[in-house]
Amino acid sequence: MRGLRALGVLAFAAVGLSAWGSSVQDAPQTGHYGPEVAPGDSGTARFTGVLYDEFAAEAAMDVVRYVDGFYRAPGNDGYDASLDRVRERLTAAGFGEREGFELDEIRTPLRSPAWTPVSGSFEVKIPGGDWESLHAFDAPGDPDRVMLPINAPSADVEGTLVLDAEKVGAGTVFVGEAGLGGRAVAAHAKRGAVAVVSASIAGFTRDPSGGDAHLDAIQFRSVSRSVATPVAQISPRTLARLRALAEEHEGVRVRLRSQVTWKETGELRTLVARVLGATHPTEAVAIASHVQEPGAGDNASGVGGMCEAASALARAVRKGALDRPARTIVFLWGDEMRQSAIWLDATERTVIAGISADMLGQSRDATGARCLLERSPDPGALDTLPPDEHTPWGAGPVKEEDLVPNGLSLVARSALVDVARHVGGWHTSENPWEGGSDHDVFLREGVPGILMWHFTDFTYHTGLDRLDRLDSEELRRTSSAVLATALCLADLRGGDLERLRASNVLERDLRVAAALEAERPDVAKRWREWCRGVEVWLAATAVDAAGD
Repeated sequence: MRGLRALGVLAFAAVGLSAWGSSVQDAPQTGHYGPEVAPGDSGTARFTGVLYDEFAAEAAMDVVRYVDGFYRAPGNDGYDASLDRVRERLTAAGFGEREGFELDEIRTPLRSPAWTPVSGSFEVKIPGGDWESLHAFDAPGDPDRVMLPINAPSADVEGTLVLDAEKVGAGTVFVGEAGLGGRAVAAHAKRGAVAVVSASIAGFTRDPSGGDAHLDAIQFRSVSRSVATPVAQISPRTLARLRALAEEHEGVRVRLRSQVTWKETGELRTLVARVLGATHPTEAVAIASHVQEPGAGDNASGVGGMCEAASALARAVRKGALDRPARTIVFLWGDEMRQSAIWLDATERTVIAGISADMLGQSRDATGARCLLERSPDPGALDTLPPDEHTPWGAGPVKEEDLVPNGLSLVARSALVDVARHVGGWHTSENPWEGGSDHDVFLREGVPGILMWHFTDFTYHTGLDRLDRLDSEELRRTSSAVLATALCLADLRGGDLERLRASNVLERDLRVAAALEAERPDVAKRWREWCRGVEVWLAATAVDAAGD
């Protein structure tokens, strides 16, 4: 990699290039791990400082705390209460009240009954002993609330503990590490199991400090609504406890009790806030923040962060610190992926870009995660060469025809760097497209899409994803970068192009050098073509021709 560093366009620390190895984990948190961005005060720099300074971190965290107090499944009471709180904050900021700041909802029929967990407990008893509680919750905000997978039925069962699938029989409760797939659960039930319990966790669910906090992780899951057998998730530590008891005692009993409710009919709400474009209102940049999923980072942080970002933008415009952008900015809150599909189907605006604002506030110290830009599908997603590296999420399926050049990722990278410059340093990174959130909905419609998120978060999709693992300053920085990206595209001026073009050249030179070093001239050609297309796209996206 000596030749790449000699180019002077790679902002990686000299200790190493691996985006997920220990070398980068130990690197100073002073820059962006990826292609360099040309210096200057244009482009996203026109917005980052104002947005960051106007962003009220405590107001954002207040929304996050409220939203994190609910187990949010699509259309359930916690989901609706979260939307009500966001709507209340946006109204107070002037949305729906002031000219140019609109607020409404799109209501669509629920596809399936809305599920809410009310209470749950999982207990163990050795012969002659008393029941010992291993996991329990009786309030929406309790830590063990994710022990019930979405769509799990109510339960009040007990049976003999079985840890070997071959020994499942009548009146047993099977506990293992496999997932709760419908076929597996049905097979155990057919053999007589009265409940099936899993201690499965993802391979990357490992305490980054070297400790054992991950052993207390209860994986957030869902099961098919056709599953009638009681099911639950437990932590690896609890599974180890059960194994130890089973080795010491014959006839260990376990008990699963739970209560859930179903809302059979109703509507799924998608909240839509708009800052109307001053000169090109029929063109739009969209930001989607999903409400469902019961995590503080995923995605109460995105909900609260974008609620406050929209409010900060409204305040900045009211004070005269920023003008309304030329194009319309649209904020969406709803059910992941479906919210974007619902809005795209309803809008008559020409959408030039879509941003998924997901998992915006994780503390790096507490979770191991860093702020990441997941780019639109580009040549790096097709042929991943240094400095690119995929996250543990893994590469998504990409074909050459999926590579449609656009400058959205370039602008977002600039926003991350400009926020870092404003605050005096910030450790961020990027990865090729992998997929799995709202940006995919926009991409399927031919609209450039990116994801702003934090990964690898060892608490991801577990009951450990709670408020104590968030960082309000990280939320402030990431939210500012997301909105600065949208504002730059919504108000891209000719005067912004010089800096963006220079950054595009820096990326081209880096990517071509990496491809040639890997003896992949075909990849070098693909990156040259991509970067030429980016320049054309940027010029076409500018709202003026004079460069003012």
